[in-house]
Amino acid sequence: MEPIEDHLKENLKIMFVGFNPSLKSGQTGTHYANPNNRFWTILHRAGLTERKYESKEDKELLKLGYGLTNIVERPTKEAADITKEEYQKGRENLLKKIKKLQPKVVCFVGKGVYQQYSGKKKVEWGIQPDSRVPGVIEFVAPSSSGLVRIKLEKIVSIYRQLTEFI
Repeated sequence: MEPIEDHLKENLKIMFVGFNPSLKSGQTGTHYANPNNRFWTILHRAGLTERKYESKEDKELLKLGYGLTNIVERPTKEAADITKEEYQKGRENLLKKIKKLQPKVVCFVGKGVYQQYSGKKKVEWGIQPDSRVPGVIEFVAPSSSGLVRIKLEKIVSIYRQLTEFI
């Protein structure tokens, strides 16, 4: 399965970074395509979008100043299938993207994504105290996967903090 296309440009309000595409995303070529993934619902309920978008509209987020990428390009059934080598390459590539594109905020969609990027073990939700790229805010939010056991309203409240920055 081929990697799916990033939807990125310079000076984004928010660059959303996931682990990697699901198999469903790999099949459709769109981000957050798994019907159990709550990404689109979370964005809408958090006030980041005026309506609930569908994965087939993922490119439309660029018009709102939001970009989509992943730390690892290869679609897998679950994040546990990602290799250490893929994470290492992904960390390097992601850092290059952030430095080049200079988004206002990089939102890591899951603590594990940020831990892989930063190398930090202990991570709290929200803005991180130090950024790897000066001038870019690093923000950690819960994964939007349906497997996450945090209540949807709690997840939405964390994402709602992003609205303050934009």
